[in-house]
Amino acid sequence: MLLRQLEYLVALARERHFARAAAACHVSQPSLSAAIRKLERELDVPLVRRGQRFAGLTPEGERVLLWAHRILADADALRQDLSKMREGLSGTLRLGAIPTALTAASLLTTPFCERYPHVRVLLTSLSSREIARRLAEFEIDMAMTYLDDEEEDLGEVRVSPLYEERYLLLTPSDGELADRQVARWAEVAALPLCLLAPQMRNRRILDANFRRSGAVAVPAIETDTVSALFAHVATQRWSSVIAHAWLHMFGVPEGMRVVRLERPAREPRVGLVLAGTGPESVIARAMLDIARDLDLREVFDRLAGRHLA
Repeated sequence: MLLRQLEYLVALARERHFARAAAACHVSQPSLSAAIRKLERELDVPLVRRGQRFAGLTPEGERVLLWAHRILADADALRQDLSKMREGLSGTLRLGAIPTALTAASLLTTPFCERYPHVRVLLTSLSSREIARRLAEFEIDMAMTYLDDEEEDLGEVRVSPLYEERYLLLTPSDGELADRQVARWAEVAALPLCLLAPQMRNRRILDANFRRSGAVAVPAIETDTVSALFAHVATQRWSSVIAHAWLHMFGVPEGMRVVRLERPAREPRVGLVLAGTGPESVIARAMLDIARDLDLREVFDRLAGRHLA
């Protein structure tokens, strides 16, 4: 059994089409088909349901696919380890991040690339559900996400906390709550609001905080990106509840100010997660070392304090 055969099977499962899988692997379709048939003979099980076109994997094929992801990830980790021994760390760090953590990613990736100039970083915005799937299938090396997600099971992962997400009211300077030292969630719910969309985990956390205060927020504007949220709030027509980490990237728009919100019973933690099975990627371990050298909790708390002052 060759790694190439496993790569072909993974490509076929991803593309669900023999010709597209062959093109993705830069081989001819007959070569890909022959390699998969040889793999079936070596394992003595059918892996692919065949008809006039690709019809999916057999149950045995699905099981082999899981092992293929793991074996290929281990092989990649081995190559990285040997490369580091030979010439220093090189390769690609595949990093996923929930949209609300993307604003903090540069605080990790910048010192990482400065320390390891031969490593490329592929940063992808993903939902927490997609992060769980891609970690399990070794399609990403690590991710930045919520660590205490009651809705999405991240599966068997290793975690490294980075910071707690603290919430602030971002409101026009002449708004009714702009002069408050601390605003209450129920008061904020009554304002004209722009918030993230309901399918996003951050919004569902905010909705739970509103509910605990006996209120329901009905925003005038909903969006699925933090940048679009700030673009709307910058018009000084709407207020929003923001995570303090977002100030690192966007600051406070002109004509707006931030007000401290009463703290909820529990503030969600954001951190790095890695797959809990298989050997730890050398590149991922290097990023963990960078994260441990930083104190993002202190960075964001100090930033929020400066804007509040």
